[in-house]
Amino acid sequence: MLFVTTESISGKEIIENLGTVRGSTVRARNIGRDIFAGLKNLVGGEISEYTKLLAQAREQAIQRMVQDAQRMGADAIVNVRFNTSQVMQGAAEMLAYGTAVKLK
Repeated sequence: MLFVTTESISGKEIIENLGTVRGSTVRARNIGRDIFAGLKNLVGGEISEYTKLLAQAREQAIQRMVQDAQRMGADAIVNVRFNTSQVMQGAAEMLAYGTAVKLK
C-alpha cells in the first residue's frame, strides 16, 4: 500500500476519495524503562528506550491504518498524519490517519 504525506501522488491520478482511515495503538511505559529514563534525565541525552517504544507504536499504527484502507478497497493513502496524546499517567496513544483513495 502506497501512503504519502502529500495531497497527491506524483505520476498518479486519484479517481475516488474513499474517506478517512486510521490506525492507533496505546502504549504504556514500564518500570525498568522509567528507572533508566530517570537516570538518563540526570545526565541528559536521548532516552533510547522511549525512542524505540514510540517507533514501534508508530509502525503498529501505520499497519492498522493500512489494514483499514485495504478493507475499503483503497489503492493508496494521501495526507497521512500522526498524532499522539496521553491517555493516562504513563500511557500514550499513537494515531496514524489519512485519506484512502482509488488510483487510475
